[in-house]
Amino acid sequence: MSDPFEIAVLVVLGLLVGSFLNVVIHRLPLGESLVTPRSRCVACGVPIAAYDNVPVISWLLLRGRCRHCGTAFSARYPAIEALTGTLFGAVAAIRGVDGELALELPFVALMIAVAAIDLEHRIVPNKLLAPAAVWALVGWALVDPGFLPEALAAGAGAFTFLLVAALAHPAGMGMGDVKLAGGMGLYLGLSVIPALMVAFLAGSAVGVAMIAREGSGARKKGVPFAPFLALGGVVGVLVGGDLISLYADRFL
Repeated sequence: MSDPFEIAVLVVLGLLVGSFLNVVIHRLPLGESLVTPRSRCVACGVPIAAYDNVPVISWLLLRGRCRHCGTAFSARYPAIEALTGTLFGAVAAIRGVDGELALELPFVALMIAVAAIDLEHRIVPNKLLAPAAVWALVGWALVDPGFLPEALAAGAGAFTFLLVAALAHPAGMGMGDVKLAGGMGLYLGLSVIPALMVAFLAGSAVGVAMIAREGSGARKKGVPFAPFLALGGVVGVLVGGDLISLYADRFL
Protein backbone atom coordinates (compact mmCIF):
# COMPACT_ATOMS: atom_id res chain seq x y z
CA MET A 1 0.00 0.00 0.00
CA SER A 2 1.34 3.44 -0.91
CA ASP A 3 2.45 5.77 1.83
CA PRO A 4 -0.11 8.57 2.48
CA PHE A 5 2.68 11.16 2.38
CA GLU A 6 3.78 9.94 -1.05
CA ILE A 7 0.22 10.13 -2.30
CA ALA A 8 -0.14 13.66 -0.92
CA VAL A 9 3.07 14.73 -2.65
CA LEU A 10 1.80 13.38 -5.94
CA VAL A 11 -1.54 15.13 -5.49
CA VAL A 12 0.32 18.43 -5.09
CA LEU A 13 2.45 17.56 -8.13
CA GLY A 14 -0.74 16.86 -10.05
CA LEU A 15 -2.18 20.25 -9.11
CA LEU A 16 0.95 21.94 -10.45
CA VAL A 17 0.96 19.84 -13.61
CA GLY A 18 -2.73 20.65 -14.04
CA SER A 19 -1.88 24.35 -13.96
CA PHE A 20 0.59 23.79 -16.80
CA LEU A 21 -1.95 21.67 -18.69
CA ASN A 22 -4.26 24.70 -18.69
CA VAL A 23 -1.53 26.57 -20.56
CA VAL A 24 -1.15 23.67 -23.00
CA ILE A 25 -4.90 23.41 -23.57
CA HIS A 26 -5.23 27.14 -24.24
CA ARG A 27 -2.07 27.89 -26.21
CA LEU A 28 -1.17 24.76 -28.16
CA PRO A 29 -4.18 24.82 -30.53
CA LEU A 30 -3.45 28.50 -31.19
CA GLY A 31 0.17 27.81 -32.08
CA GLU A 32 1.46 29.94 -29.20
CA SER A 33 4.54 29.32 -27.07
CA LEU A 34 3.98 27.23 -23.94
CA VAL A 35 6.78 29.06 -22.14
CA THR A 36 6.41 32.77 -22.87
CA PRO A 37 4.81 35.12 -22.14
CA ARG A 38 3.69 34.63 -18.55
CA SER A 39 0.07 33.80 -17.89
CA ARG A 40 -2.04 36.94 -18.14
CA CYS A 41 -5.65 38.04 -18.14
CA VAL A 42 -7.03 37.78 -21.68
CA ALA A 43 -9.21 40.83 -21.06
CA CYS A 44 -6.89 43.45 -19.54
CA GLY A 45 -3.53 41.85 -20.42
CA VAL A 46 -2.08 42.21 -16.91
CA PRO A 47 0.28 39.32 -16.03
CA ILE A 48 -1.07 37.05 -13.29
CA ALA A 49 1.08 37.27 -10.16
CA ALA A 50 2.48 34.08 -8.65
CA TYR A 51 0.27 34.45 -5.57
CA ASP A 52 -2.76 34.62 -7.85
CA ASN A 53 -1.70 31.52 -9.74
CA VAL A 54 -1.80 28.91 -6.97
CA PRO A 55 -3.74 25.93 -8.34
CA VAL A 56 -7.43 25.87 -7.33
CA ILE A 57 -6.90 28.03 -4.23
CA SER A 58 -6.30 31.31 -6.08
CA TRP A 59 -9.37 30.78 -8.27
CA LEU A 60 -11.51 30.21 -5.18
CA LEU A 61 -10.08 33.19 -3.26
CA LEU A 62 -10.60 35.50 -6.23
CA ARG A 63 -14.03 33.98 -6.89
CA GLY A 64 -12.95 33.11 -10.38
CA ARG A 65 -12.20 36.69 -11.44
CA CYS A 66 -9.20 38.77 -12.45
CA ARG A 67 -7.84 40.81 -9.52
CA HIS A 68 -7.35 43.86 -11.77
CA CYS A 69 -10.35 44.07 -14.09
CA GLY A 70 -12.84 41.64 -12.59
CA THR A 71 -13.22 39.57 -15.75
CA ALA A 72 -14.47 36.06 -14.98
CA PHE A 73 -12.06 33.19 -15.52
CA SER A 74 -13.40 29.89 -16.79
CA ALA A 75 -14.16 27.21 -14.21
CA ARG A 76 -12.18 24.92 -16.50
CA TYR A 77 -8.95 26.11 -14.91
CA PRO A 78 -9.54 24.83 -11.36
CA ALA A 79 -11.39 21.81 -12.75
CA ILE A 80 -8.35 20.70 -14.79
CA GLU A 81 -6.04 21.31 -11.82
CA ALA A 82 -8.25 19.41 -9.39
CA LEU A 83 -8.79 16.55 -11.83
CA THR A 84 -5.07 16.18 -12.48
CA GLY A 85 -4.24 16.23 -8.78
CA THR A 86 -6.95 13.68 -8.03
CA LEU A 87 -5.85 11.31 -10.78
CA PHE A 88 -2.17 11.57 -9.87
CA GLY A 89 -3.10 10.64 -6.30
CA ALA A 90 -5.33 7.81 -7.52
CA VAL A 91 -2.55 6.36 -9.68
CA ALA A 92 -0.17 6.42 -6.70
CA ALA A 93 -2.75 4.85 -4.39
CA ILE A 94 -3.87 2.11 -6.78
CA ARG A 95 -0.77 1.37 -8.82
CA GLY A 96 1.86 2.13 -6.19
CA VAL A 97 4.84 4.43 -6.18
CA ASP A 98 7.54 2.94 -8.39
CA GLY A 99 9.44 3.55 -11.59
CA GLU A 100 6.36 3.03 -13.77
CA LEU A 101 5.00 6.36 -12.53
CA ALA A 102 7.39 7.90 -15.05
CA LEU A 103 5.04 6.58 -17.72
CA GLU A 104 1.71 6.45 -15.91
CA LEU A 105 1.63 10.09 -14.79
CA PRO A 106 2.58 11.60 -18.18
CA PHE A 107 -0.01 9.31 -19.76
CA VAL A 108 -2.74 10.59 -17.43
CA ALA A 109 -1.69 14.18 -18.13
CA LEU A 110 -1.84 13.45 -21.87
CA MET A 111 -5.37 12.06 -21.55
CA ILE A 112 -6.57 15.17 -19.74
CA ALA A 113 -5.00 17.58 -22.22
CA VAL A 114 -6.21 15.69 -25.29
CA ALA A 115 -9.76 15.40 -23.97
CA ALA A 116 -10.01 19.11 -23.16
CA ILE A 117 -8.51 20.22 -26.49
CA ASP A 118 -10.77 17.91 -28.49
CA LEU A 119 -13.85 19.10 -26.62
CA GLU A 120 -13.03 22.74 -27.37
CA HIS A 121 -11.35 22.61 -30.77
CA ARG A 122 -12.29 19.18 -32.19
CA ILE A 123 -8.65 18.29 -32.83
CA VAL A 124 -6.13 15.84 -31.36
CA PRO A 125 -2.78 17.64 -31.84
CA ASN A 126 0.16 15.74 -33.29
CA LYS A 127 2.36 18.06 -31.20
CA LEU A 128 1.12 16.14 -28.16
CA LEU A 129 0.86 12.66 -29.63
CA ALA A 130 4.29 12.47 -31.26
CA PRO A 131 6.45 13.30 -28.20
CA ALA A 132 4.16 11.19 -26.03
CA ALA A 133 4.74 8.17 -28.29
CA VAL A 134 8.49 8.73 -28.22
CA TRP A 135 8.50 8.94 -24.44
CA ALA A 136 6.47 5.72 -24.19
CA LEU A 137 9.15 3.83 -26.09
CA VAL A 138 12.06 5.49 -24.30
CA GLY A 139 10.37 5.18 -20.92
CA TRP A 140 9.66 1.47 -21.21
CA ALA A 141 13.18 0.87 -22.52
CA LEU A 142 14.50 2.46 -19.32
CA VAL A 143 11.96 1.19 -16.78
CA ASP A 144 10.96 -2.23 -18.10
CA PRO A 145 12.54 -3.27 -21.42
CA GLY A 146 10.71 -6.60 -21.31
CA PHE A 147 7.41 -4.75 -21.69
CA LEU A 148 8.38 -3.16 -25.00
CA PRO A 149 7.18 -6.01 -27.28
CA GLU A 150 3.75 -5.97 -25.62
CA ALA A 151 3.60 -2.18 -25.85
CA LEU A 152 4.50 -2.19 -29.55
CA ALA A 153 2.01 -4.95 -30.35
CA ALA A 154 -0.75 -3.22 -28.37
CA GLY A 155 -0.01 0.11 -30.05
CA ALA A 156 -0.14 -1.42 -33.51
CA GLY A 157 -3.30 -3.37 -32.67
CA ALA A 158 -5.15 -0.38 -31.21
CA PHE A 159 -4.11 1.80 -34.15
CA THR A 160 -5.33 -0.76 -36.67
CA PHE A 161 -8.61 -1.35 -34.82
CA LEU A 162 -9.45 2.36 -34.71
CA LEU A 163 -8.30 2.82 -38.31
CA VAL A 164 -10.77 0.20 -39.49
CA ALA A 165 -13.49 1.87 -37.40
CA ALA A 166 -12.62 5.31 -38.80
CA LEU A 167 -12.68 4.05 -42.40
CA ALA A 168 -16.00 2.34 -41.81
CA HIS A 169 -17.54 5.37 -40.11
CA PRO A 170 -15.48 8.48 -40.99
CA ALA A 171 -18.07 10.85 -39.54
CA GLY A 172 -17.69 9.26 -36.12
CA MET A 173 -13.93 9.63 -35.64
CA GLY A 174 -10.85 10.95 -37.35
CA MET A 175 -7.19 10.11 -37.75
CA GLY A 176 -6.41 11.98 -34.54
CA ASP A 177 -8.46 9.41 -32.65
CA VAL A 178 -6.70 6.60 -34.51
CA LYS A 179 -3.26 7.92 -33.58
CA LEU A 180 -4.38 8.51 -30.00
CA ALA A 181 -5.48 4.88 -29.70
CA GLY A 182 -2.09 3.75 -30.99
CA GLY A 183 -0.36 5.90 -28.40
CA MET A 184 -2.57 4.50 -25.67
CA GLY A 185 -1.48 1.01 -26.63
CA LEU A 186 2.18 2.01 -26.30
CA TYR A 187 1.57 3.04 -22.71
CA LEU A 188 -1.00 0.47 -21.60
CA GLY A 189 -0.02 -2.72 -23.39
CA LEU A 190 -2.83 -5.27 -23.20
CA SER A 191 -4.73 -2.96 -20.85
CA VAL A 192 -5.61 -0.96 -23.95
CA ILE A 193 -8.28 -3.62 -24.64
CA PRO A 194 -10.51 -2.72 -21.65
CA ALA A 195 -9.61 0.94 -22.26
CA LEU A 196 -11.08 0.78 -25.78
CA MET A 197 -14.10 -1.15 -24.51
CA VAL A 198 -14.81 1.56 -21.93
CA ALA A 199 -14.37 4.25 -24.61
CA PHE A 200 -16.85 2.64 -27.00
CA LEU A 201 -19.35 1.83 -24.25
CA ALA A 202 -19.23 5.40 -22.93
CA GLY A 203 -19.46 6.86 -26.42
CA SER A 204 -22.41 4.63 -27.28
CA ALA A 205 -24.20 5.51 -24.04
CA VAL A 206 -23.84 9.24 -24.73
CA GLY A 207 -24.98 8.75 -28.32
CA VAL A 208 -28.09 6.83 -27.24
CA ALA A 209 -28.87 9.49 -24.62
CA MET A 210 -28.58 12.25 -27.23
CA ILE A 211 -30.86 10.42 -29.64
CA ALA A 212 -33.40 9.79 -26.87
CA ARG A 213 -33.35 13.48 -25.97
CA GLU A 214 -33.12 15.13 -29.38
CA GLY A 215 -34.43 12.49 -31.78
CA SER A 216 -32.96 11.85 -35.22
CA GLY A 217 -31.40 15.32 -35.31
CA ALA A 218 -28.80 14.14 -32.81
CA ARG A 219 -27.28 11.89 -35.48
CA LYS A 220 -26.12 14.98 -37.38
CA LYS A 221 -24.22 16.37 -34.38
CA GLY A 222 -20.60 15.41 -34.19
CA VAL A 223 -19.43 14.27 -30.76
CA PRO A 224 -15.65 14.29 -30.24
CA PHE A 225 -14.43 10.79 -29.49
CA ALA A 226 -11.07 11.60 -27.86
CA PRO A 227 -12.67 12.37 -24.47
CA PHE A 228 -14.12 8.86 -24.43
CA LEU A 229 -10.75 7.41 -25.37
CA ALA A 230 -9.21 9.47 -22.57
CA LEU A 231 -11.75 8.09 -20.10
CA GLY A 232 -10.92 4.59 -21.24
CA GLY A 233 -7.21 5.36 -20.97
CA VAL A 234 -7.57 6.45 -17.34
CA VAL A 235 -9.56 3.32 -16.54
CA GLY A 236 -6.92 1.27 -18.33
CA VAL A 237 -4.01 2.68 -16.36
CA LEU A 238 -5.84 2.36 -13.02
CA VAL A 239 -7.53 -1.04 -13.29
CA GLY A 240 -6.94 -2.36 -16.82
CA GLY A 241 -4.79 -5.24 -15.65
CA ASP A 242 -7.33 -6.16 -12.98
CA LEU A 243 -10.14 -6.19 -15.53
CA ILE A 244 -8.17 -8.49 -17.81
CA SER A 245 -7.41 -10.85 -14.90
CA LEU A 246 -11.06 -10.83 -13.85
CA TYR A 247 -12.18 -11.71 -17.38
CA ALA A 248 -9.58 -14.47 -17.64
CA ASP A 249 -10.62 -15.97 -14.28
CA ARG A 250 -14.31 -15.91 -15.14
CA PHE A 251 -14.38 -16.90 -18.79
CA LEU A 252 -11.09 -18.55 -19.77
